[in-house]
Amino acid sequence: MEVIDKNNFDKLIALNNSHVVKVIDEFVTKCKPSKVTVITDSKEDIDYVRNRAVELGEEARLNLKGHTIHYDGFFTMTNHDQARDKENTQVLVPKGQKDSYPWINTMEREKGLMEIMEIMDGCMKGHECVIRFFCLGPKSSKFSILALQLTDSFYVAHSEDLLYRAGYEEFKTLNGSDDFFYFIHSSGELTGDPPVTKNLDKRRVYIDLKEGRVLSVNNQYAGNSLGLKKLALRLGIYKANNEDWLTEHYFIMGVHPKAKSRVSYFCGAFPSACGKTSTAMLPGQTIVGDDIAYLRIWEDGYAHSVNIERGIFGIIKDVNAEDDPVIFDALTTPRETIFSNVLVKDGTPYWIGDGRAIPDEGFNFSGNWNKGKKDIDGKEIPLAHPNARYTIRIEELNNVDPNLHNPDGVSVHGILYGGRDSDTMPPVIESLDWEHGVFLGASIESETTSATLGAEGVRQANPMANLDFLVLSLGKYLKNHQKFGNQLDHCPKVFATNYFLKNKEGKYLNGILDKLCWVIWAEGRVHNDYEAIETPIGYIPIYLDLKTLFKQYLQKEYTEEDYVKQFSIKPNKLLDKLDRIETMYKKEKDVPKFFWNLHKNLRINLKNLQKEYPMEEISPISLKK
Repeated sequence: MEVIDKNNFDKLIALNNSHVVKVIDEFVTKCKPSKVTVITDSKEDIDYVRNRAVELGEEARLNLKGHTIHYDGFFTMTNHDQARDKENTQVLVPKGQKDSYPWINTMEREKGLMEIMEIMDGCMKGHECVIRFFCLGPKSSKFSILALQLTDSFYVAHSEDLLYRAGYEEFKTLNGSDDFFYFIHSSGELTGDPPVTKNLDKRRVYIDLKEGRVLSVNNQYAGNSLGLKKLALRLGIYKANNEDWLTEHYFIMGVHPKAKSRVSYFCGAFPSACGKTSTAMLPGQTIVGDDIAYLRIWEDGYAHSVNIERGIFGIIKDVNAEDDPVIFDALTTPRETIFSNVLVKDGTPYWIGDGRAIPDEGFNFSGNWNKGKKDIDGKEIPLAHPNARYTIRIEELNNVDPNLHNPDGVSVHGILYGGRDSDTMPPVIESLDWEHGVFLGASIESETTSATLGAEGVRQANPMANLDFLVLSLGKYLKNHQKFGNQLDHCPKVFATNYFLKNKEGKYLNGILDKLCWVIWAEGRVHNDYEAIETPIGYIPIYLDLKTLFKQYLQKEYTEEDYVKQFSIKPNKLLDKLDRIETMYKKEKDVPKFFWNLHKNLRINLKNLQKEYPMEEISPISLKK
């Protein structure tokens, strides 16, 4: 490695790990950077990364101290590098297994490696490669997995300093072991000012389960380039589901009910742009994490969970002072923050739905922007991309939970599953038991949004909000969930939420902050504070309990009319949903028996309910006995 000087080579040797050196040697030789810099946990090294991102133009400073702006590649509103690239994200599987998993985008391993290694040959020419070391999860914890990252993007490296715990010193504790994930990334050839990836047609993100690694090239958008995020999620899912624990697309939050001297920790899975981060950031509650969690069975009989991250890479669209006060305050005050793909005018960032007066011109991901600007296809370019993001440390937030870095994690009392459903599911229901809770999670449906490339507004199934990231069969995944819960002495209660229910005129039936009352009700159910109405799809709240919660937490009246509109059971819609679930899961060969038993019984119970109440919508008032 002629491109690495003695000082940086000595940093590698200090790790006393031949496996690390072998990986670095292989990919430095392959990618051919002009320089290699090894980053330790020191402030000096980490500051170097942040400053170089600005010097190279990958980020630019904004008015407020610590704030920078980054832009990802853009050609048109349908051809860009500003969302996850599902088509070119492939899981590499052994020859003969390509068709084993119908919901996984797979490629034969040898073929995929041959292709991407060819694309990566010389991909870092003229670039500086930084070697990074991180810890997925709290330090000195049996939850945690170490991660090695090579990248030629200082934006990527800077983002990881905000999102993950430093791990150089942790690597020394491996004592020469190869028990770590590794991630190779290159933005490839760059063009323009600011510099963005040029060859999006050669964008590739390949997950190699056999080697516990991800190879990613010709992209910058963090969902495709940050190895430790959704790419490490896939590796974690594979590892966990072969070792009797869980890796999930979960937030972790502390729920603090008023007039109660307790905190109950909840996990929750929502597809992108479905309210996941805003739930984790609800006023008066505390946040442990907003995206990815590891769960293990603990000595106290509970499931314990940790956030593998220390930061948030959040969708910024519709973050405003009224609906998301904690996040908005953090984004509009000095602290280390990276904005991506938003409008900048006179050093101030603006985004869609921020509640402020928006300038008619400025600079955004398309270059110089003015209101009404269109791309070459004639499609109007918004002031900020709908999937524009912010990156910030959780410690910078005033609602950070004190257990963020607890090596033992937090005990999980409840799990929330939610999707984007305009006409079927009520705002909140409680599962009948753990296995029914697994069924609810497996039945999540969501209308597509701008967070992934492709058409918007299409209803898709998304089990546990994890379908995009699964690297094993759905059957095995569900069996492992069933087994995990049944091994617990104190099993979490499971809830399904839906913040996007609409009336026939297309108007939302829920206020944006109403979710606070749904979550507080769920927390109360964990502690048997509230009675509930049993229905075929689960337990629903009693009106008077919600009326009290709305008054206590939101200072607003919650009418019986609102309650009836939101919590009426719709057998025809629910039976249609069961048909869609059946169609999907019949494509899987090893779906567990408990799932089909629940599916069958739910269909029978809904049809019996139809006979008893022959109407399109059954009022919850009628069901209360």
